[in-house]
Amino acid sequence: MRTKATSDLWWKNAIVYCLDVETFLDADGDGCGDLAGLTDRLDYLAGMGVTCLWLMPFYPSQERDDGYDITDFYGIDGRLGTPGDFAELLRTASDRGIRVIADLVMNHSSDKHPWFQAGRDRDSPYHDFYVWADEKPPEKPGDVVFPDRETSNWAYDPKARQWYLHRFYSHQPDLNVANPAVRDEIAQVVGYWLEQGLAGFRVDAVPFLIEPTGLPPAAHHDPHALLRDLRRFMGRRRGDAVLMGEVNLAPDQQRAFFGDEDGDELQLVLSFVVNQAMYLALARGDATPLRDALASLPAIPADCQWANFVRNHDELTLDKLSDEERAEVFAAFGPEPELQLYGRGLRRRLPTMVGGDERRIRLLYSLAFSLPGTPVLFYGEEIGMAENLAIPGRYSVRAPMQWSDEPHGGFSTTGGEPVRPVVDAPGWAPDRVNVAAQRRDHGSLLNWMERLIRRRRECPELGWGACTVLDAGHAAVLAHRADWTGSTIVALHSFAADRLEARLELDAEEAVDLHGDGHLAPEGGTLTIPLEPYGHRWFRLRRPGERVAP
Repeated sequence: MRTKATSDLWWKNAIVYCLDVETFLDADGDGCGDLAGLTDRLDYLAGMGVTCLWLMPFYPSQERDDGYDITDFYGIDGRLGTPGDFAELLRTASDRGIRVIADLVMNHSSDKHPWFQAGRDRDSPYHDFYVWADEKPPEKPGDVVFPDRETSNWAYDPKARQWYLHRFYSHQPDLNVANPAVRDEIAQVVGYWLEQGLAGFRVDAVPFLIEPTGLPPAAHHDPHALLRDLRRFMGRRRGDAVLMGEVNLAPDQQRAFFGDEDGDELQLVLSFVVNQAMYLALARGDATPLRDALASLPAIPADCQWANFVRNHDELTLDKLSDEERAEVFAAFGPEPELQLYGRGLRRRLPTMVGGDERRIRLLYSLAFSLPGTPVLFYGEEIGMAENLAIPGRYSVRAPMQWSDEPHGGFSTTGGEPVRPVVDAPGWAPDRVNVAAQRRDHGSLLNWMERLIRRRRECPELGWGACTVLDAGHAAVLAHRADWTGSTIVALHSFAADRLEARLELDAEEAVDLHGDGHLAPEGGTLTIPLEPYGHRWFRLRRPGERVAP
């Protein structure tokens, strides 16, 4: 099996932080966040322990899908800054020890992209950049991704006199990745941004990218060849570049996206199945769904990894749960119809789902940071930001960052309205939830998150090690261990609302508490661990003759 230098697999022990430039910090007072504002806050991210910054789309667009409807894959949205501002961001991030990756959104373009505009002419070489049909193809119920906005995956173009495929919005025609010219363009885009200094990409909607519908079967001899070619190309340009993929499929289907046994496709895959199981476990007060989800994950190549998250930039999708399980989560965390989206998700952030209960908030983040894989944070999670339901649809979780109790939460000095309305719900607005106040409060969520991140970075076993789920004697407790090069981390997370004692069979002289002062010693090979309601504890096992770092 191939082996690599640890430095090339930096993402194994990374802390990823996702943000949208336009809602992070406005430096010039025009109401829109910008690259200069983000650069100004890199010290904040570095101080928190972030090692990888994931940028949502910053390219020119029509702003009809929050930047995902791209009109120029090589440009920078003028509202956000200039190429010089982008270069300064990357230089400063590198100086602070932060790598930067960005969304690679090439499953579709905007209908205003020059490729599509030219491709509406059937004689244009760009016509085959997209997927066309003379007659509207038949569709199956449930195929539409956004049923609140679209009724079909096909739209009619009067100039081409044909139907074109759009798996998302009708203003986002799908690119024909079976066309070698389109694949060449994807490689050129990737090469361009790697040359600017990016350390990799989060690939949007990977299943839709590699195998769009509407093409004859012969068009795809091997859809996964696109990912393999992309990995090889990236490896030649930058050996440590990473591809993290959005692959929201059943576990048995996800394995193929890592590639063969050498892991020659995606290095990181976002673990939607585990994410959804977290919320079902929280709703039930029972860790069984999580144990089942972890057991369902396929074995993956050693040079690959899962990426774990509590919330992301979209709705909390629950599509991998059964109808009955989804109803349980809805009832617990969002029973009102206005809190639900597409019949499969919730447009809320975690703090409001649990009524501000920091025990449960800290439980889920401790869990996400201790599970096998790489932890991913969405901006504002570190301070317990809420959603703004006045923002339509899934964008409700993308309100401006809350820096202080100043107007607009310190996000902007504009005298008008910012690019999106700031959270204004009582108890969640910037006068109560902001970075400045929490930095000065030792017991705040922000300071707790900084300590959690520090510990995670000091525990490479969690990123590199083999994970084993343990029997703790209680259905409400998820206990697991991570073993790597003779060192072991044990983590316990209780979904119970009552205090309990977990018992583990462990071969160690002592269990060193990584978040507290109490070191525990097994008696007769059994370690008894008290857990408070929604409690969570991490230990490093010390064996005879070993010394454990403080």
